[in-house]
Amino acid sequence: MARLPQGDPAPADGALPAEALAGVGTRPFGFYVHVPFCASRCGYCDFNTYVPGEQGAEQAAGYVGAVLAEIDLAAQVLAGSLPRVDTVFFGGGTPSLLSAAELTRILGRIDERFGLKPGAEVTTEANPESVDPGKLQALREAGFNRLSLGMQSAVPRVLATLERVHSPGRPQQAVAEARAAGFEQVSLDLIYGTPGETADDWRRSLDAALSARPDHLSTYSLIVEPGTRLAAQVRRGELVVPGEEVIVDRFETAERVLAEAGMAWYETCSWATGEAAWCRHNLGYWSGGDWWGAGPGAHSHIGGVRWWNVLHPRAWSERLAAATSPAAARELPGEEEVRLERVMLGLRLRSGVALGELTRAGRAAAERHVVGGLLEPADHGAGRAVLTLRGRLLADPVTLDLAA
Repeated sequence: MARLPQGDPAPADGALPAEALAGVGTRPFGFYVHVPFCASRCGYCDFNTYVPGEQGAEQAAGYVGAVLAEIDLAAQVLAGSLPRVDTVFFGGGTPSLLSAAELTRILGRIDERFGLKPGAEVTTEANPESVDPGKLQALREAGFNRLSLGMQSAVPRVLATLERVHSPGRPQQAVAEARAAGFEQVSLDLIYGTPGETADDWRRSLDAALSARPDHLSTYSLIVEPGTRLAAQVRRGELVVPGEEVIVDRFETAERVLAEAGMAWYETCSWATGEAAWCRHNLGYWSGGDWWGAGPGAHSHIGGVRWWNVLHPRAWSERLAAATSPAAARELPGEEEVRLERVMLGLRLRSGVALGELTRAGRAAAERHVVGGLLEPADHGAGRAVLTLRGRLLADPVTLDLAA
């Protein structure tokens, strides 16, 4: 289940060092809102979420008031250099379990306290069965312009293994409803590598997703996380996790099929119809932007300082009710850690990493990886390290070499 990292004590008032605040507003600024509630828990999920009957789910009624209080806290902490907001992302959990009025109220408070920039990207995640035409219309009218739907698979047997509750065909229907409501961008998520999934199943899911004509598509390899029901099934021998060669095949199939459909990768797990469809909020994470994460367990980053909230909704809301920061701990990474992260995040992107940012050893490693087929030779000639398809499958060791 969800775990928090270790860190240093966070101040009760949430105050940040002056040096962290100095550049606020010069970098992209995003707001992430974590909605930790789901109608049911999928067997593979280890996120910080709560379902009816679980301890913590009873806090759902007071959630909106608490998240409004955290937005107010953020405005107080950043008052001296209050940035306008480039992107807002409601994630979970299942944000669409909140009513359109509740989601609108939260977005309105962010706009009231900070101000949304013209053309700000405002995304909410949703399960296909938790939205309908009326709700989508209300969200669009409130300023939401991007919808991210958890499709996961088009195959009933695979959906059953994942314990997903929507029926095949519903994600495509939800995309059409979002288009009719006027959403500018619609994204679908797929999972590959589910125990029992065949190559034909995966191709069927890709084709079904493409039939909905999304602007953006993300694919994720299923990870069997300790403590989940899926992990227990694997441990008992009820399900068999596919081998590495299967995962490689699924990834290569996705690249081929999506490229043939006119979608190009811009991040290791994400494809889009063009630059206008790239997820700007996620790009802020990967390119060193600032963001405030509101909600139980949410992570934040301002000027190099990172912090994370307490996990449990009750503890989180009680701290805010007492006018105290809900941060569990925070950290200021050292120079070497920052450099490694910059290389790691940069290599996730199609734009890659500038060779000039690497050490002499890192540049030598880049030359070796061009020869070995893990970095693109044309981009290397242009002064950047960009992963090939094979390199994207071996990103971790390449990252360590380039960060040397």
